Amino acid sequence: MRRLNLPGTLLIVFLLAVWQWLAVAAASPNAPTVGAVLAALWQDAPVLAVEAGYTVSRAFAGLAIAILVAVPLGIALGRLRLLGDLATPVIDLLRPLPPIAVAPLAMIFAGTGAAAKIGVIAYGCAFPILLTTFDAVRGTPPLMLQVGRSLGMSRRDVMWLVDMPSALPHVMTGVRISLSLSLLISVSTELILSSDGLGNFIMRQQQNFRIADEVAALLLIAVLGLAMSQLFALADRRLLSWHYGRLAPEREG
Repeated sequence: MRRLNLPGTLLIVFLLAVWQWLAVAAASPNAPTVGAVLAALWQDAPVLAVEAGYTVSRAFAGLAIAILVAVPLGIALGRLRLLGDLATPVIDLLRPLPPIAVAPLAMIFAGTGAAAKIGVIAYGCAFPILLTTFDAVRGTPPLMLQVGRSLGMSRRDVMWLVDMPSALPHVMTGVRISLSLSLLISVSTELILSSDGLGNFIMRQQQNFRIADEVAALLLIAVLGLAMSQLFALADRRLLSWHYGRLAPEREG
């Protein structure tokens, strides 16, 4: 059980107090108070729950595809050096492209349905996972490879029985980065490709000058991101308990 982060909690309370003070001082409909945002959040809760379902489901679907594609590909590129050297310039060429800029291209091939949005999310989430996996496999300790070869392992066996376990802590780091990206990209694509989801909800509220409702949706996205991050941290600790258990004595020493 993680302890309460008291300094961080107090900072959030302080920031909320500053927000409230500034909003009251501004006395403008474009600067809603904390109370107004919370009231809008409560009033819009049924609609926001449905819209959040669309957003989160697409985020998880895109992230799952990215993991299924990027992890095996990263292992293969890291172990097969010639293939990795050939692919690196292509990866470096595609990686800087913002996922939202790829959305119109995805719309041409997949329409404006869920497939296009999930494809864009998968595209944006794949690179952190791919690169962390690739670097981890390239950094596999030579002694582990020698042991694998001495046991008569084939190259495929080495990739899955040596490289994969060795790279897993780094893979999880890439997944943690992509988890946040998945929600961000999901909301972004909904601004231009969707008639539902939190991104579309925010756009509608902005067009109708319902600022408190818009900020309420943004607050919900922040809370969802925090919840997803905390759940992932818990899963990471359980899945890699052997890794963190090995690090604990080293840190104490």
